[in-house]
Amino acid sequence: MDRQTRIALLVDHFRNPRHKHAMDDADVRMPGGNPGCGDVVTVYLKADPDADRVAEVSFEGTGCTISQAAASILADRMNRRKPSFDEVLDLSYESMIDLLGRDVVGSRPRCATLALGTLKAAVKRVEMDRKLRAAGRSEEEIRRMRDTIAAQAAGTTGLVIGEGAEEAAKRTGDGETPPNR
Repeated sequence: MDRQTRIALLVDHFRNPRHKHAMDDADVRMPGGNPGCGDVVTVYLKADPDADRVAEVSFEGTGCTISQAAASILADRMNRRKPSFDEVLDLSYESMIDLLGRDVVGSRPRCATLALGTLKAAVKRVEMDRKLRAAGRSEEEIRRMRDTIAAQAAGTTGLVIGEGAEEAAKRTGDGETPPNR
C-alpha cells in the first residue's frame, strides 16, 4: 500500500470508525491514555467463555487522527480474526506501526500503539481474573491485586493504562492541558 492510500485509510477510519461504542456486556473495560498529547482510548473486550480467545472488541476515545484510526483498525482486525490471547499478546508495537504505515505514523509511535497497548492490558486482565477465580479468589481480592499491579506498572511505558488513564492523558508532563490537534 502506498503512502497516499495509507493516509486515506487512516482518515477513513478516523471519520467513520468501526466498532466505536461502549460494550455493556464486556468482560473488561480498559482505559488507556497518552499524557504527552491527550489521546484517550477505552477498549472493551468480550472473551470467548470457552477459550482463551477474543470474542469481540470495541472502543471509545478521543484524540488525534492516528490514535483513533489505529483503535478502529485494531478493533476491526480483532473482530474479523478472533485471535487467541497469545496471538494478541504476541502482536508487536512495530508490526502495528508497519500496519498503519511507518512513513505516516513513525514519528508518533505512542499515538499509533495506544490502542494495542490497551488491548494487551485488557487481555492480561481477563487471563489474570480467570486464573484468580479458578484459584478461589473473591472479586474484592482480585480488585485489590489489580490495583497493586497497576500502581507498580505506572509510568513504565509513557502511556497510562487502567483506571486514571483518562485524567492522566489530559495532563502533559508539566501539568498543562495538551493543545488540540
